[in-house]
Amino acid sequence: MTAAGPKPPVDAERLRRQFPALTDDDLAAYLEVTRRILAAAPDARPRITREALTGGRQAREKAARGETLSAADALLARYVDAMGKMQGRVSR
Repeated sequence: MTAAGPKPPVDAERLRRQFPALTDDDLAAYLEVTRRILAAAPDARPRITREALTGGRQAREKAARGETLSAADALLARYVDAMGKMQGRVSR
């Protein structure tokens, strides 16, 4: 465990090489949310992951409607963007 939380399962530099479309913001959001997920009890991780993905999608919808996002919503929206880029789906 690092001072910032559990170590992500994949090195940030490896992610940058493997997914060149990831921005610094995408990567930061992915790492922050992933650390939160990994810090949770193992049986809570699937629920927290679902909540992060659902929250991120809802935040993107709010932004598309022109609504202002909270910092937490913006983080989740960037997390969903990062996940999409890593899965080959780039949409905005």
